Formats: sequence, C-alpha cells, structure tokens
Amino acid sequence: MFSKVLIANRGEIATRVIRTCRRLGVETVAIYSDADAGALHTKLADESIRVGESPPLKSYLSIANICEAVTRTGAEAVHPGYGFLSEFYQFAEAVEKAGAVWVGPSPSVMKRIESKTYSRRVARENGIPTIPGAYEPVRDPVELEKLLSEFGPILIKPDAGGGGKGTRKVTEPRTAKEALEGASREAKLYFGNGDVYAEKLLDAPRHVEVQILADEGGVVHLFERECSLQRRVQKVVEESPSPALTRERRTDLLRTAKAMAKATGYTNAGTFEFLYEESKEQFYFLEINKRLQVEHPVTEMTTGVDIVEQQLRVASGDGLGIEQDGVEQRGNSVEARIYAEDPKTFIPSPGKITKLSIPDGEHIRVDHALEVGTSVSFYYDPLIAKLIAWGSSRSEAISRVEESLSAFVIEGVKTSIPLQRVIFDDKDFLDGRFDTTYLDSKLPELRAQIKD
Repeated sequence: MFSKVLIANRGEIATRVIRTCRRLGVETVAIYSDADAGALHTKLADESIRVGESPPLKSYLSIANICEAVTRTGAEAVHPGYGFLSEFYQFAEAVEKAGAVWVGPSPSVMKRIESKTYSRRVARENGIPTIPGAYEPVRDPVELEKLLSEFGPILIKPDAGGGGKGTRKVTEPRTAKEALEGASREAKLYFGNGDVYAEKLLDAPRHVEVQILADEGGVVHLFERECSLQRRVQKVVEESPSPALTRERRTDLLRTAKAMAKATGYTNAGTFEFLYEESKEQFYFLEINKRLQVEHPVTEMTTGVDIVEQQLRVASGDGLGIEQDGVEQRGNSVEARIYAEDPKTFIPSPGKITKLSIPDGEHIRVDHALEVGTSVSFYYDPLIAKLIAWGSSRSEAISRVEESLSAFVIEGVKTSIPLQRVIFDDKDFLDGRFDTTYLDSKLPELRAQIKD
C-alpha cells in the first residue's frame, strides 16, 4: 500500500477519499485553488498545497500545476476523484511521467475507450447488444440522413465526452446538417475533439449501470445502480438495486458488463453503463466511465465494499481484496444529490454557509465538505453533498432519505433539497415507475409542489 496519496480534486469527493486513506494509514495531500484556501478538505488532509488561481483551467484542470505539486510533496500516487481531469489519459500519463502511480485504469486503456465508437465496436465484436447506429465518427450529413431513414429519430453524441454536451436530437433530414455541425462545434469546445457519432433515439429507456472492479487476475462486479432520474442528462437520484430488473435480466446484465471489462482490458474501478428498454426487457451497452462515480456510495451501502480502498489496492499492486463469490447485495440504498442551486430555476446559488445541520443516524451517510463559513464558489460544480440511506427494503431506504432531507439544514445558499423532498413523495417514483424522461417531463408538476 502507498504511504502518501495526492487527491487531485476538491469538495466532497476529496473528503471521501481522505476518509478511506486515513483508515488505511495512508497520508494524504489535498490540493486547492485560491477560492478553496482553508476549505474543509484541506483541513482534513495531512498536508495541502496550492495549485493555482480560482478558475479551474488555472488550478484543478492544470496538469502542469498538479504534477508539480506531486513532485514537491513526494506523493507516491494520485487519486483523481471524479470530474476535472479524472478521465483524461493525458493527465494519467503526466502523473506517471512525474514518477507517481495513477489510481485508475492504465492510460493506454483510457485512451482507447475515450472513443465511444471504439467501445461500441468492441461490444459488437463480442456479441454485446448496442444501440443501433454508427460505429465510426459521422462527418457527412448524408450519413445522418441514411441513419434517419433506417432507424427513425436519432441522437448525435460526442465521441469523446458526455454529460449532455455536444448532443443533438435529429428527427428530420432537413435539420441534419445544422445539428451535425452544432454538435461537432460543441464537442470540440468542451472535449477538444469534434468527432461525433449517431445512434437510434430510444423511447423512454431506463439508465442502468454496473460497478466493476478489476485487476490483472480478474474482474468482479458489485451489482447495478439505477440512474434514470436525470435532469438534462445530469443524475439527481440514484439507487441500488434497480427496481426494473428481473433476476434473469440482472444476471445477464452483470455477466455482460464483466465480459465488456475483459474485452477492453480494463483494470481498477469503472462503471459500465447501459440503457434498458423495460417493455422489451432489452439492454444496450452505452459507454464506460473510467473513474469513481459520484453515486458509488449506494453500491458501498449494499455490498459493504469500500470501492476507494479497492482502487488503492489495485493501483499499489496489492490486487483486489475481494472475490466474486464473496460479494453479496443486501437490502436497498438510495442517494439524493444536494446541489447549491435554486430548486425551481436550477440557477446556481453561490454564497457562504451561515447555518448547517447535517442529519445522522443508523444507516444514514452524508458525503460532504461543508462547515459554517464554507464558501460555495461559482467557479465549480454546484454539487455540495450527497445524502445516502440504506434499508432492508426500497421503501425503508426511501423513508430514511425523506426523514433525513427534512432534518438537513443548509442556510446561506439555496439548495435542491425542497425539490428532492417532492420527488421522494411522488407516487410514480415510490412505485418505481420512471425512466430517463420522467424528471424533465414532470418538472412543472413537481416544482409547483415546492413550498417556499
């Protein structure tokens, strides 16, 4: 195991990684920008080091600055968390060049699977279902028109990015050229790569993903997560297990995810994402997220496996400390993401925390980096906390989240908690009747129930 790890991130994910490192006796190095000077993650780490000015490009997205911090602190390894540089193979290469170990899949694998079309081709070659569409980048509107003719409405997506950026829906041939050019421009702007591809637009699918852990000796799954509650492709609520899957479909899905991991040579922690057409009981491989996911706590709550610990074990050469036969899924877990934003307009709400009361109790977990006086900056993502609950049943887990949300007090900034409370009281959600279109389509109704 490593003696010192630098965490190339901030906020709640930095404090979460610190927690596991501390339990393992591993020293931690926190990095911070000017906006985060004195932030909680810098206080919890064994040491902290400034990496630049407040704008992300000058700090948390500066490979040169972070690698200099690695050298100056003597960190043996770098844990990237999620977001920022966590999925950039160039960063992983630079970390290794600086003499440290990258806590994640190898840079060569990261580079290959950065391309969604590459991953789609690997899936197809291994008999894994994929959404009908293109398997190479699309550059000619005529290609889009052919796909429209064959499959109906299609979705243009970036080949090397996600999160809804560079995505366009096309329903008519006359809009193909404009949509293709717009998607390509946006993909280039956000991901530095203008390549895009297209696939059939599925009708109200569910979004289900499988947590994978792998080392040179083999691949282990930690079951699946349901992530269909999304607003503009951004997840809002996650849970495990998925209420949509039968035992047979779950078995097929988990086996498929493991096969895909082996086919790509994947190691360390990764998430293999699928879309699921519930009416047809058909799932399709979507993409690979080559990092720790925001929603990993629901998996930890239902399996008892510390995913960060396993990441560190694999990266250090110790190998996985678990085998598939030893992994069991117990009960249900649900996570609510808490954003510093107006619950009705979703406009970010930067400011300073003036009052704070964080719920606790049996089977309740809150991942955060908050304290009274914490500045919530407009420079960074507004996700400030995650509330996770476990229950012996789905209804019990939901009930615990509801109770904890009512006890969660954050003043000084607006938060998404009022909207979360409405969602957790919605009958369709309680009954497990939802898909990726659910939240966007019901938002007017849900927002009307928010109490001022």
